[in-house]
Amino acid sequence: MKIQKISEITATLPFTEYDFLQKYRDSFRQSELGRIHSQLPLKELAEAMASRMPHANPQGRQPLFPAEGELALMFLKPYTGLSDDGLVEMLNGSIHMQLFCGVLIDPASPIKNGKIVSAIRNRLAAFLDIESLQKILYDGWKASLADTDMFLADATCYESHLRFPTDVKLLWECCEWLYGLLVEKSRLFGEKVPRTKYREIEKARLIHAKQRKPKKSETRKIRRRLVHLLDRIVREWTRINRITGGLTVLTPEQQKRVTACRQVLEQQRILIKGGTVNGRIVSIDRPYIRPIVRGKENRRVEFGAKVNSIQIDGISFMEHLSFEAFNEGTRLKECISCHKELTGEEPKRIGADTIYATNANRKLCTGKKITTCFARKGPKPREEDAELRAARRIIGNLRATVMEGSFGNQKLHYGLGRISARNMRSEILQIFFGIHMANAAIMASRQLAKEEKLRQKQKSA
Repeated sequence: MKIQKISEITATLPFTEYDFLQKYRDSFRQSELGRIHSQLPLKELAEAMASRMPHANPQGRQPLFPAEGELALMFLKPYTGLSDDGLVEMLNGSIHMQLFCGVLIDPASPIKNGKIVSAIRNRLAAFLDIESLQKILYDGWKASLADTDMFLADATCYESHLRFPTDVKLLWECCEWLYGLLVEKSRLFGEKVPRTKYREIEKARLIHAKQRKPKKSETRKIRRRLVHLLDRIVREWTRINRITGGLTVLTPEQQKRVTACRQVLEQQRILIKGGTVNGRIVSIDRPYIRPIVRGKENRRVEFGAKVNSIQIDGISFMEHLSFEAFNEGTRLKECISCHKELTGEEPKRIGADTIYATNANRKLCTGKKITTCFARKGPKPREEDAELRAARRIIGNLRATVMEGSFGNQKLHYGLGRISARNMRSEILQIFFGIHMANAAIMASRQLAKEEKLRQKQKSA
């Protein structure tokens, strides 16, 4: 493949009427992608990332994309909503996307390796510093933001691409995968495949899965049988390791899954006895994912990263991200600190859900003279400031419409509805770039509206 960085290309045609690249540049600036590119401080972001990364490539190779181009590629991923292979294919054929990434790809030598996107994502994810990058983004947008003394706060769950993890499904996945690994290693070392009731339980599990609405007693029965089977497979796996003297070499991915299978066995033993467990595993492929009980009408439990966000003039910033469940109502103090770090000023107005309206948060806001949308406690006063009452109503409406609407916009249009990732760092990086790609699109649309309004004003004059 042959890729040229635009910054290294010099003009070779002396006639401007044949300068097609300049025409493409002009059309790129007027396109939606070009307007979004103008709102992203890619140079500053690349410098911040470079300060945390090793100076030399560990393999001694020149990077295929410039530092700014790698970050631009991560922004393109949620913008297009394509897979890695689809993104590379579109990049090969779209001159605007190449200009967005700061490269030109030879049509005769296109990029054929779709894994390059995953390689860049995994490398950047290891050095992602959300706080410093968000500060750079805010500094680039603050001139266009209004009402920076007010922020809205709320939390949402960005779900992972995951099948609904029932206990029977999870146990069978553990048994199926670990038994296959056991058979493979036994034959490799010339050992006899251990005898288990794997085939018998496999048929019983299939019969249970085909039932439209199995009885609870049948579900408990197949669940107990799967726990016993998994226990037998784990003991046989331990025996094979002891016989071979630790010669069973596993890849990091296999080792991660073996550890997850052992943890699932211990947790299911406790759950069958009626106990409770912390850090419940719902996927052996991604053991860091936890069930997040949200209490929504259509979905009580979600599986993915829970993010507490603050929003300044419609632009969202991540305050806290965790794959473990947490109470966002206790994080209002941290939200105030996050707002001050971004803007450099104390907030005067806060819009938040009722879960934030605790006594401690009310006392904190009263002490800092912050106006909130929290409902008053106690009897209604005879005389209440009409302006204060109107301000609370407006702040509450903004939180219920703008803040909630931004979550839906990110999940529907910027790849945050069902996140496909293979590890925790990669998933966090996709959430970060999805949120701020949505922010950049909002800033680009505002800039376009401002230019259109100015053009109409000049035309009427």
